[in-house]
Amino acid sequence: MKKAIALLSLTLTALSALAWSQKGHDTVAYIAERNLTKATADSVAAILDGRSPVYWANWLDNASHTPSFAYTKTWHYKNIDEGIEYENAPINPDGDVVTATRQQIALLADPKSTKGQKELAMKILIHLVGDMHQPMHMGHFSDRGGNKVQLRFFDRGTNLHSIWDSSLPNAAHNWTYTEWQQQLDRLTPEEAAKVTQGNIDDWAKQTHQIATRVYDYFPTGTKVSYNHIAAWTPVIEEQLLRGGLRLARILNTIYDPKPEESPDSF
Repeated sequence: MKKAIALLSLTLTALSALAWSQKGHDTVAYIAERNLTKATADSVAAILDGRSPVYWANWLDNASHTPSFAYTKTWHYKNIDEGIEYENAPINPDGDVVTATRQQIALLADPKSTKGQKELAMKILIHLVGDMHQPMHMGHFSDRGGNKVQLRFFDRGTNLHSIWDSSLPNAAHNWTYTEWQQQLDRLTPEEAAKVTQGNIDDWAKQTHQIATRVYDYFPTGTKVSYNHIAAWTPVIEEQLLRGGLRLARILNTIYDPKPEESPDSF
């Protein structure tokens, strides 16, 4: 029994280290869904057999722990150690969130891709764009994206990665994913266009810069309390909104592009 409990604990720890919490990923997916054009929404629905992007938002976290999709384990993050510029970061031969995101975009944009290939790429893409906007997924290789940085969340022992997955967002607002969307997704078209400028590297580098600030603010042993939550709530809100709007831009560019747009630009 003790062995089974220990194994379950390790499994849950591994799962919790993968991404925004379920609510965070649902929020990114729902913001994206609400910003799709009619043509894009129809195309996405056809690929996902009528299911919402939200339905698949967390699928990859579980799938990556199965034998069939074990090859995606490193796709959730791009770890960059302190002192290394984003542009000079070593390339993981097994893939990372930046490379994998581009691969899914290419599959979705390729008219030769099969329905099955597009469905899998869509499910993966929805999740990875969310991951790319969680700062600790652009954290240090040496501490596994903050998993080895021990601190306390009020009176509970935890780590830096874990609090960014769920503790900080849940403490910031106890909202459903639909409420998160309703409260955050209020930009004008001009403001939204500014948020979605750039490409995958621009967005990942921006998240990496936030991660650098996070490490400075939360050294090992920090006791996280109300002032820490208040200080970082705006960043959490901004990153979830960015993730959703940027996912929408990717999908709109693939399925309903403006004359000057191309999936190759990502």
